[in-house]
Amino acid sequence: MQKLMQTLKQIDGKSYKAYKNIQGRYKFKDFDVHIDYVQGDPFATPSKIRVVIPTDKRALKDEWLSPDSRQTATEDIFARKVGKAIAKGNFVIKGSGKSGSIFFDKPGQEVLKRSAVQIDANSITVCISVGLPANGRRINGREAEKLFSAAIPAIIKNSVFTITNDEIVNATQLADQQEAIRKEMRQNNWISFIANGAFLPRESGISNRPMKDAVAFQSPPENEVEIEIPHRTEPLKGMAIKKGISLIVGGGYHGKSTILEAVERGVYAHTHRDGREYVLTDPDAVKIRAEDGRQITGVNISPFINNLPHKQDTDFFSTENASGSTSQAANVMEALEAGATTLLIDEDTSATNFMIRDHRMQQLVRREKEPITPFIDKIKQLRDQFDVSTILVMGGSGDYFAVADSVIMMEAYVPYNVTDEARKIMEQDPLDRESLSAETFGDITNRYFKQNSLQTQKGKRSKTQAKGLTKILMGKTDISFDDTEQLADESQTRMIAEIIQYLDRTNGLGNRSVHQLLDDVEKQMDKDGLASFTVFNDQHPGDIARPRRYEIAAVLNRMRTAKVIQK
Repeated sequence: MQKLMQTLKQIDGKSYKAYKNIQGRYKFKDFDVHIDYVQGDPFATPSKIRVVIPTDKRALKDEWLSPDSRQTATEDIFARKVGKAIAKGNFVIKGSGKSGSIFFDKPGQEVLKRSAVQIDANSITVCISVGLPANGRRINGREAEKLFSAAIPAIIKNSVFTITNDEIVNATQLADQQEAIRKEMRQNNWISFIANGAFLPRESGISNRPMKDAVAFQSPPENEVEIEIPHRTEPLKGMAIKKGISLIVGGGYHGKSTILEAVERGVYAHTHRDGREYVLTDPDAVKIRAEDGRQITGVNISPFINNLPHKQDTDFFSTENASGSTSQAANVMEALEAGATTLLIDEDTSATNFMIRDHRMQQLVRREKEPITPFIDKIKQLRDQFDVSTILVMGGSGDYFAVADSVIMMEAYVPYNVTDEARKIMEQDPLDRESLSAETFGDITNRYFKQNSLQTQKGKRSKTQAKGLTKILMGKTDISFDDTEQLADESQTRMIAEIIQYLDRTNGLGNRSVHQLLDDVEKQMDKDGLASFTVFNDQHPGDIARPRRYEIAAVLNRMRTAKVIQK
């Protein structure tokens, strides 16, 4: 520490580039500081530092670090503490540009594997980005001394060294309970579980925090199950949604989309007091919607769309500006290609002609003139031939009663099982419409991305950079994925950008199908960690969090530079 302070005094007032002299490792009283990367000027990407606290300074129990779900929960609770300490810290460090700014990848409501805090048996590593202080483009050494001697030690003192063992125990026990629920779901063929007492509505359209005074969830008696979970004296009760085809119906503003949004985020674990701690969903569930204008490259949409005008090939369909129906068909097929076992669909964000064609429209527009086979005619084939379930919000068409295994009606945010009533309605008023489907669903083809799909070069540099939650700049092109609704955190987007850069740097697309590529990426994340995809690797890995395979695939599928072949 003394050496660092001395160097800062020596370079005070010099050109900003002299900050490069402070890169290295410095020993403080209770931790080490690693300055891994120094920014080129006060307006550039902030400098990256790691604070490494030995476990003889902050003891950890082995049971908090195994299995992986417990380690992730432990790292998450430390990250939340660090984020709060930075937010509450009143650090006044003066200078130009980003001088004195302290950035940290604070977790949201979901508990994700992320690089912000990394823990092993020997140390706790906290990754922070800081703006090194400057006056204009000259070093402000005195303010830099305050940053390193006061601000950073205060952050660590008020987070790592104040977190209690009870807080860690509570986080790891919640992880145990969530894993126990997932195990019960697998054993009983449930694709979602929503606990009684859960609070599903969110604070607002731009906030993921729970709404105050929301109606607590209560399962219909017909769907209620009990689960024995650890660290709890009473069984946990709630609604189980079984494999198959489940409809969520009801009037407008009664909670249909709210319950589906909770289910779609149930692919992730949630933190204490989120309201959805015990809302869990098949981790291979994918939200499907129409997405007008998206890029589609070489996707077999023929199970849904055939005989397009001008004889356009739907076995290998490509377009730079997809319609609602072709985009939704492609989204289904791409999800199946990546390995999805549950589809989540809301009619509000679907193309009507993709979802349904009623009897009257069939009479007016004859079968040979309609290229679309609607989803209603394929949904049972997905269930029976591929064991793919569907949870569907439907408020406008009772035709889906004919294919549903279960029907849940939402009324003022309270669910009721109306399956028997829906079946009686179908008996009294059977469908007149003709099924347009062939005997089988059709082929789910394997595609292979060509290596030159990844065009990361911009001038003399190779660059792939996340811009917010739903955009990545890759070389000279943008990849936009605004409607990829299960991305939970910008850090996941940054990780996907790192994966793209890694695949380009290592010629990593190779002769692998999309499914195999995603398998290999997940295996590398499991075995070597998130940082293995970054150029820093064993240093500051960047502010990244683990994405699901389906969101990685969604980004690759929306590259306007994509080139694919089918095999």
